[in-house]
Amino acid sequence: MSTVRPFQILGIQQIAIGGPDKTRLRKLWVEMFGLQIDGHFVSERENVDEDICGLGRGATRVEVDLMQPLNPDAKPAVHQTPLNHVGLWVDDLPTAVAWLTEQGVRFAPGGIRKGAAGYDITFVHPKSNDEFPIAGEGVLIELVQAPPTVIAALQTKTS
Repeated sequence: MSTVRPFQILGIQQIAIGGPDKTRLRKLWVEMFGLQIDGHFVSERENVDEDICGLGRGATRVEVDLMQPLNPDAKPAVHQTPLNHVGLWVDDLPTAVAWLTEQGVRFAPGGIRKGAAGYDITFVHPKSNDEFPIAGEGVLIELVQAPPTVIAALQTKTS
């Protein structure tokens, strides 16, 4: 098992919160906390209708996704706790996935793909298994490829 990590986690990219109806989520996050809705994302494959909000500015901006299922009886069930997740900026996503897999980290099916905000993403599975004994311990973790501007801004803050 290699202990030299060939990538860097730069910061929190997003927090995703799911519920049966985005109206209730908007009441707290938009009306009470004052976040602005910056965009929308709908995907039948992901069974999601989400509002994309932002908190902060520039490289330290955190995306807050308010999600509801298109079909509450279908999977993935974005309104259930396991699909609430935190997203982390990563400076080199393919290298991170390869190294973490070698270390025994379990990833959710789907591999690296484009996410709602247009960045390459993948998910660390919330549950481990015999083959991959390291996981999110009940938390779904999204690893997000940081664009060059975010990498430059956040590497100077973490150095």
